Amino acid sequence: MFSLNLKSGLAILSRLSLCTISFVALLLSACESAGTKKNVLSKKIGVIVATPPEKPRAAATNLLEALEQPSAWVDSVYSTLTEEERIAQLIIIEAFSDKGAKYEAEVLNMVLKYNIGGIIFFQGGPVRQAKLTNKYQAAAKTPLLISMDAETGIGMRLDSTVEYPFQIMLGAVEDNGLVYRMGAEIGREFKRLGMHVNFAPVADINNNPNNPIISYRSFGEDRLAVTAKSLAFMRGMQENGIIATAKHFPGHGDTDIDSHHDLPIIPFERQRLDSLEMYPFRELIRNGVGGIMVAHMHIPQLDPTENLPSTLSKPIVTDLLKQELGFKGLVFTDAMVMKGVTKYFPPGEAEARALIAGNDVLERLNSVEKTIAAIQQAIQNGEISWDEIEIRCKKMLSAKQWVGLDNYQPIELENLYQDLNPAEADSTNKAIAEAALTLLKNEKRVLPVRQRGNFKIATVSFGATRPTVFQREIKKYAQTSDFIISRKANAKEVIKLQQQLRSYDLVLVALYGPSVRPSNNLGYSQHTTALIHHLAKSQKSFITLFDNPYTLNQFDGIQKSKGLLLAYQPHLHAQKAAARLLFGGLPARGKLPVTVNDYFKYGDGISKDKPILP
Repeated sequence: MFSLNLKSGLAILSRLSLCTISFVALLLSACESAGTKKNVLSKKIGVIVATPPEKPRAAATNLLEALEQPSAWVDSVYSTLTEEERIAQLIIIEAFSDKGAKYEAEVLNMVLKYNIGGIIFFQGGPVRQAKLTNKYQAAAKTPLLISMDAETGIGMRLDSTVEYPFQIMLGAVEDNGLVYRMGAEIGREFKRLGMHVNFAPVADINNNPNNPIISYRSFGEDRLAVTAKSLAFMRGMQENGIIATAKHFPGHGDTDIDSHHDLPIIPFERQRLDSLEMYPFRELIRNGVGGIMVAHMHIPQLDPTENLPSTLSKPIVTDLLKQELGFKGLVFTDAMVMKGVTKYFPPGEAEARALIAGNDVLERLNSVEKTIAAIQQAIQNGEISWDEIEIRCKKMLSAKQWVGLDNYQPIELENLYQDLNPAEADSTNKAIAEAALTLLKNEKRVLPVRQRGNFKIATVSFGATRPTVFQREIKKYAQTSDFIISRKANAKEVIKLQQQLRSYDLVLVALYGPSVRPSNNLGYSQHTTALIHHLAKSQKSFITLFDNPYTLNQFDGIQKSKGLLLAYQPHLHAQKAAARLLFGGLPARGKLPVTVNDYFKYGDGISKDKPILP
């Protein structure tokens, strides 16, 4: 079993057993209730077609069981579909809730015209999205599978909602129970907003510091840690009735090309791919992950066909993923608008090839019309059979039944904001921020900071436009003089600040990137960077980085600073926790999830089991 294969890497998951049992019990109850539905209605423009009520069937405890069970509801809905609609059920189109009435009408027209399988929502607001979801579902002949690419929760896409940390911060956390807890919260928020599929977790092992697209989205570079955390995240969502979709198969972690803009080439031998890149996916499959997303990458050792993305490769999707690894869940393509696939294959042809390769669901297309026409032509040419279309269409319908769409209920708008911002979510974010803090340097026991006598402390926030939460929190513990400086500061500004800091005994430095999300490049000017070098070498500074740990490489000599703390993101709780740790109020428990350079390596972190007190 998996627990025997991962021993130490997954031991932490044993803490989840009681929680898991309770959630499974709830899920069984929910599935049993859905199975006793009295009547089902399918709607088409102006016509309501009643499908026979389904007799109660044994409740499926997970999606994979549901996909294997015969279903009268699935058969009855399938029988109402035209051949074109059976193809369209394998298509998910994009939708935004912040683009206005004309755009919304265009999406509605796609739902009505083609009877597509589902929608993936992007930017907007929760109430607007809920209203649109209700509108689109009411218009759909067949209930829509609603999805989102929400690696950090729905706050990654929607305003006025909770955003959780990116996976690099979770990689620093040793208690995977917190990862499960976050997954469960995201699952509950998804259900409240009428969504069914989350394209997460990222199961890629990021072992390339120059990776432009995975990087901070990964749990780290260690295959066991990535696997354990991916499992915890997946279970948290799926045990709350959401289909988790691991990505990006067969592994996007060791590339320096972004597949949104070009086709990455993965040159590694099969043995390396088996033992590293594919390892998390194999274990997720063994443990019941419901969905897997296939990446747009060219992998010659798996399929030597020139310029062929893995999404369009039958040896990769069918032979490897479905047959060799035995994956029975839903296989999603990565977005079919990405240059990794469109560079060499035009719209329509690309989607037809993806379906021929073995994918079940085509996500985010350039043209639904061209896609359906190309697939019909492929069927006529004998490249794919109607039997295959039937299998995949019924697979999609079975997934819809598992998430409760055989008994669809509109989203309740009352108290939606409150329900999507629960106290539990805030406490989860706080717990993760505190557990992730990674202390890399503490020379001469500079921590905990204590202000005695005439000891003068300054704080400097680099990349801020106003005093930060970190600086305000520090004022609870000490009298400080606070400074801010732009990421793009010029020589005059830098010289002025450098002179102002000379009279201070300790300078508490905070480094911020251009966004609340981590970045691959902080974008500091030459002069700003030079000031950080100077402060690090001065032996009177303690530096806290609120960004991607890989960005430490942008500062030569930062390893010479008196102290160094990683907080990973400038979230409210991360800034408050960092300030508390500096003054002895919190323990340092995080471990570096990636190797940054020769000075800071995977697993580094000065651990304290209790707050750092003198």
